[in-house]
Amino acid sequence: MACLFDSHAHEPLEEPLEDGAVILRAFALPYAQSLLSGVHQIAEAAPFRHLVTPGGYTMSVAMTNCGRVGWVSDRRGYRYDPSDPDTNLAWPAMPPAFVNLAKQSAAKAGFEAYDPDACLINRYAAGAKLGLHQDKDENDQWAPIVSVSLGLPATFLWGGRKRADPVRRIRLEHGDVVVWGGPARFVYHGVSPLKAGEHEITGDARINLTFRKVF
Repeated sequence: MACLFDSHAHEPLEEPLEDGAVILRAFALPYAQSLLSGVHQIAEAAPFRHLVTPGGYTMSVAMTNCGRVGWVSDRRGYRYDPSDPDTNLAWPAMPPAFVNLAKQSAAKAGFEAYDPDACLINRYAAGAKLGLHQDKDENDQWAPIVSVSLGLPATFLWGGRKRADPVRRIRLEHGDVVVWGGPARFVYHGVSPLKAGEHEITGDARINLTFRKVF
């Protein structure tokens, strides 16, 4: 299993959020170069695009997918589709580094035998954000969400099971992994507008990998 480091103290660091949810600080650092290489390869086959919500809003985050299915949105609604609607081709397969990190992160958080169907890849530029929402398009509503931060830091919003519940603001750095499932599966969460900056690996962007067990 990959080592878990505090990039400053060089000691293991896990940050519980609540029952079923934890931040694994710097857990993805040993994988970072392989993950970003995979992102570039995936984007060549299935380019990043700005999806439109059912209400007609164009998302500020650019997105693509890999895995057995991909998450898509348009005026018809939110859904998972085995084909990229832009090309009618199957989504690229999930690279081995993606699968290994997702499985190890889930196991570290107490979710064994994790087998994600989809990896949503989000690219944040300065000002891009993700409003508070619940992930509820999946049939499997116990298996965890595994969210990997790469590049520029971001402010992660962690709320409750109701939209009006208080929201915590949590800084996520390059290599941090957030895992939530089971009793925390339907917590509202989001990302504040990304602040402009420059990262030595991702430039002026933040890349987020979100693994989901759909079926």
